[in-house]
Amino acid sequence: MMKRILQLSVAFMFLLALEGCKIEGCTDADAVNYNMDAEVNDNSCEYSGSVVFWYGEEVSIEKQQWATAYTFWVDGQVVGSQAVSVYWSGAPECGQDGSITVERDLGNVKSLAAEYEVIDDAGFVVWEGVLNFRANTCEAIELTL
Repeated sequence: MMKRILQLSVAFMFLLALEGCKIEGCTDADAVNYNMDAEVNDNSCEYSGSVVFWYGEEVSIEKQQWATAYTFWVDGQVVGSQAVSVYWSGAPECGQDGSITVERDLGNVKSLAAEYEVIDDAGFVVWEGVLNFRANTCEAIELTL
């Protein structure tokens, strides 16, 4: 009987030791610090998201009557500028050459709202609104007439 108790105790301690060997880390594949080897989520996940602004030829032609350049603002900070004559035939990829792309560190949250404005070279707000940065995502913000 004593031998059986000892065997069960050793087996229990062995199982506890195995449990303690599990790798901790970020287990969310949407996170920038995702650890594919992690078996236990340690709540260390960090996220980032991107948006890209764009408009088409029709908008470019119409708006060239009033302005020659736009400045793009997100949460009160300039994030880029471009000539009004620059347009896209479809949504560009985030980070594509010539695009106005904004990437945000989201910390440990998966989404973050921000305010944007596009101001022309005469100082007029042409577009404004709220955008949402989402983890591991490129959101295309089309600016229309």
